[in-house]
Amino acid sequence: MTTIIVLFNLKKNVTQVDYENWAQSTDLPIVRDLSSVENYQIFKSSGLLGSDSPSPIDYIEMITINDRDQFNNDISSEIMTKVATQFQAFADDPKFIVTSALTTTTDINR
Repeated sequence: MTTIIVLFNLKKNVTQVDYENWAQSTDLPIVRDLSSVENYQIFKSSGLLGSDSPSPIDYIEMITINDRDQFNNDISSEIMTKVATQFQAFADDPKFIVTSALTTTTDINR
């Protein structure tokens, strides 16, 4: 399975409240409803472990994909084009990192 990890900060003119309201009302439900998406979560970073320093990243998204070809079709849809455009208004230079797991969930429990 493929997981896309998105790292981003908010643009200077965007408030956390505005972004989080949009994410809860629009982004999360629409992306989670895509047939190619197994799981989608957004994390707000709160700092660096073992440090009082703030995190260099505001938010992290994890999108677990069950079918990459279908995902490419899904994100080309009219609704996802609209969601992506809205996301770009919030996020400052987001990084979309395509990953695959080195372990399975059963490996983690050992």
